[in-house]
Amino acid sequence: MGKKILRSYDFTLIIAIFLLCAFGLVMIYSSSMAWAVQRYDVQPDYFYQKQKLWLGGFLIIFLISAIIPYKIMKFTNVLVLITAASLITLLGLFIFGDVAGGAQSWYKIGSLKIQPSEFVKLGVIIYLAAVYAKKQEYINQFNKGVLPPLAYLFVVCFLIILQPDYGTASIIALIAGTIVLCSGMNFKNISKLLIMTLIVLLPVAFVLKGHIFSEKRASRFAVLDNPFAPEYVQNAGFHLANSYIAIGSGGINGLGLGQSIQKLGYLPESHTDFIMAVIAEELGIWGVGFVILLLSYIVLRGIYIGLQCKDPFGSLLAIGISSMIGIQSFINLAGVSGLIPLTGVTLPFISYGGSSLLMLAAAAGILVNVSMFVKFEKKYKNKNGQTVKGTESRDGKVHYI
Repeated sequence: MGKKILRSYDFTLIIAIFLLCAFGLVMIYSSSMAWAVQRYDVQPDYFYQKQKLWLGGFLIIFLISAIIPYKIMKFTNVLVLITAASLITLLGLFIFGDVAGGAQSWYKIGSLKIQPSEFVKLGVIIYLAAVYAKKQEYINQFNKGVLPPLAYLFVVCFLIILQPDYGTASIIALIAGTIVLCSGMNFKNISKLLIMTLIVLLPVAFVLKGHIFSEKRASRFAVLDNPFAPEYVQNAGFHLANSYIAIGSGGINGLGLGQSIQKLGYLPESHTDFIMAVIAEELGIWGVGFVILLLSYIVLRGIYIGLQCKDPFGSLLAIGISSMIGIQSFINLAGVSGLIPLTGVTLPFISYGGSSLLMLAAAAGILVNVSMFVKFEKKYKNKNGQTVKGTESRDGKVHYI
């Protein structure tokens, strides 16, 4: 029985996840040595050692979420706990939160810092997937099937915007949009939802225009054209200019592991937001391609699992988690390469950061768990010896079509 359960796991997906984590640990050590000494006056391996501890937590959370059946998360009591915890932790930030990077987004306990909005991402995925799965019978009734779950989403995004953290709020909104599009509602309701979203967002944008359209944020758009311009290179364009230098210096083969110049105090946040720039500088296009290939595989594999899953809750969970990893990866890579303004979003499984890593552990474990219940269509011999189409669960049960 144990061997049968073990064989049911999607080992290609698990290997891709752990390869990224291991590669990320190596690059965190390489990219953070100078930053640890110069900025924080600690040992060169400080961030490396802390990330090793976070990876220990990653392994534990991943195993738990991969073993416990995902279907228990759609129970009402579990959903109430998830939504209540999300709102309480976000509200608590305005009283007990620690300010970092201009946003009051963290709880600080000694040297430990936790960002609750990271875990709220996964909470929103679970909540929307469960609610829309339950509403499949009347998913096209706008007031009853479509609208109610989005009230919770609006409150969550509004609280995160107030921190202010526009990057995380945008990611959550995009993830929610993906789940809504895949929930089964018709085009008419999707159109109504888009119109209603615009009606709600316009007054919110007007109230928060001082934050949204501040000079600092406007400069992030301005530097995209030329971060090396004299008026930008030492301030708003500093990060992007040094990212360009790192990427350009790496070329095809890179300067060699550990040989980055930009990480020696020139490129801020080289082990978090801009770790891909260091990868490009040290390992060239091969290192960048390795990361993008594995991330793409995880995202596409997750979408495939979602499409093949016959359970609406499992399907929406897999698609929501895959979209989260894909959206966050795109925003980070696009920011580092100057395609979009910088948002402070980390690269999944690679960048340094405990909150993000632990959330990804739970998300990845759930995705692996959903894959156990996916039924793949094949041809089987039925009891009469005839060759017919059927589906086989990952637990080995065959269901003839």
